[in-house]
Amino acid sequence: MDPVTALATATTAFNLIKKGFQAGKDVESMYGQIGKWMGACSDVSYSVKKANNPPIFKKLFAGSSVEQEAMDAFAAKKKAAAMEDELRSWINMVHGPNSWNELLKMQVKIRKDRQEQIYAQEELRRYILNVTGIILMGLVFVGAIIGTIWMFVQRGIL
Repeated sequence: MDPVTALATATTAFNLIKKGFQAGKDVESMYGQIGKWMGACSDVSYSVKKANNPPIFKKLFAGSSVEQEAMDAFAAKKKAAAMEDELRSWINMVHGPNSWNELLKMQVKIRKDRQEQIYAQEELRRYILNVTGIILMGLVFVGAIIGTIWMFVQRGIL
């Protein structure tokens, strides 16, 4: 997921959480929205990690989009951090510090589940794309060498 989409999801969930807390709901009744928000924040963090280490072919052939993706990821990370600070303050003020600790425990579980499922699949896709690209580049290189040798043989140079 790109950082802009992840941030939009996080912002939507965050606004629903704020409305719920303002209406007097407790943390337990907000688990669904908090889970969506945490998942989107996890996606933002992952997109930052991905932007800091783009695939080799993206670096070579999409240079400007790499910089734009890095800027989007940075801005999304800062916005997610601001949302987290506001949510922490709200929960500490309304429900006490133990509620924030409960939230952090839930966040660890969500992040672990997400990394095991979604991110592993994406890493596999990135790996396959890189390997496929390297193999194709190798085949093109070998083909160019063979073509050059064949051309020299046809002209009688070799």
